[in-house]
Amino acid sequence: MAKKVLHRTETAKLADFMCFSIYSANLTYSRVYKPVLDALGLTYPQYITIIALWEEDRQTVKSLSDRLFLEPSTMTPMLKRLEAMGYVTRTRDTKDERNVRISLTAAGRSLREKGFGFGEVTVKASGLTSEEFPVLQKAIAKLRDNLVKASKGEL
Repeated sequence: MAKKVLHRTETAKLADFMCFSIYSANLTYSRVYKPVLDALGLTYPQYITIIALWEEDRQTVKSLSDRLFLEPSTMTPMLKRLEAMGYVTRTRDTKDERNVRISLTAAGRSLREKGFGFGEVTVKASGLTSEEFPVLQKAIAKLRDNLVKASKGEL
């Protein structure tokens, strides 16, 4: 089957752009979980930081930045706020003082447990079945990973 070639008068519409679908889905997704985050008193980046530390405590600022796709210059002020809130501690690495290690406090661990309902809210709001949701999540993660590689000239 031959590919259809778009002519200037048949340009793609906004709804045809995958980047717009992802962008607008992200904005809408944010509206769904905003009440949960408000109840926890956290922003989304703060919340995912808590989750990342819950999975692996004592990460460096650099490793957290890489894992969360955030710049270290963004992470540092956010971590200072989380520390002021009593959820994390920041300590110099004893082996390499250039590195700062981030750890959850007891309050930070407790906060993470309070956010467990978040997943149920977003799964329900998605309208996807329990089988469809993880399939879509994995496809989006694969897309992200491929885009990261492409942005580094690796694809």
